[in-house]
Amino acid sequence: MAKFRLDKFKPIVALSVFLAAWWIVPTLSKSFLPFVQLSFAEFQAPAWIVSSYLDDLESFWARRSHSKIELIEAGQELARQKAFYQLLDQRNKSLETEVMRLESILDMPSRREFRYQIARVIRRDLNAWWQQLVIRKGEDYGITEGAAVIFAGGVVGRVVEVNAFTSRVELISSPNFRMAASFEGDVRPVVYQGVPQSGFGGPIGEVRDAPQDLVTTTQNPLQLVSTSLGGTFPPGLIIGRVSWLEPGSTGIFQAGTVQLDERLLSLQEVSVLIPLNPLNYDRNVP
Repeated sequence: MAKFRLDKFKPIVALSVFLAAWWIVPTLSKSFLPFVQLSFAEFQAPAWIVSSYLDDLESFWARRSHSKIELIEAGQELARQKAFYQLLDQRNKSLETEVMRLESILDMPSRREFRYQIARVIRRDLNAWWQQLVIRKGEDYGITEGAAVIFAGGVVGRVVEVNAFTSRVELISSPNFRMAASFEGDVRPVVYQGVPQSGFGGPIGEVRDAPQDLVTTTQNPLQLVSTSLGGTFPPGLIIGRVSWLEPGSTGIFQAGTVQLDERLLSLQEVSVLIPLNPLNYDRNVP
């Protein structure tokens, strides 16, 4: 009687072990990878924060070297700016009162209210395929994923990651950023999409699904603004300027390049909009 040999099953056993590992390891890595990424981010955050504070201290002592005449001139300029913004504040309050009166007359729902959380930019990660900022505030200040980020020139981006001490912001120029928008004075929605950046010139984006009757020129460009369909972004925030439009791939709508604010690449501080009445918005706006 021939002896039963187990060694002939070695290839089958090895293949079974390999297939089991191929099925189990990705599942474990998917659950373990976010923990590793979070731990690494929290480990790096203190160094970034300390570096940011040192930069602020260096700027403070650099300003101490200015002459008294320069300080006096700066104080006078600040006084003029303060008076100007006080007038704007009075006008804003009167307009808000008028809006509330019209809403009560027309029985319209009130607009969403936000509080502004000012945050310092401590790190920039700018390349062709993603454009991100790291700000010096996180969960301790009530910042949540998906929160809108703005500055004086309009939309900055959206919070995509929140840690204990820092938050990561996806810039509006990033190819991963997309939101609903409209042209100023036109209520019809269009789609704004970030594009890979060339590294030469200012930041740009792309607008799609624009109606065919819209006409724009370099001398009279159209202003692209946010809409109430833009998730956590309130309507009316500036996105950029569109100087030309051409027929899109479908031939039904138009598409064009959006010139974004060049200050996006050198921001020092931004404002995070934290809604007072949070709603469950899907961050993947069509």
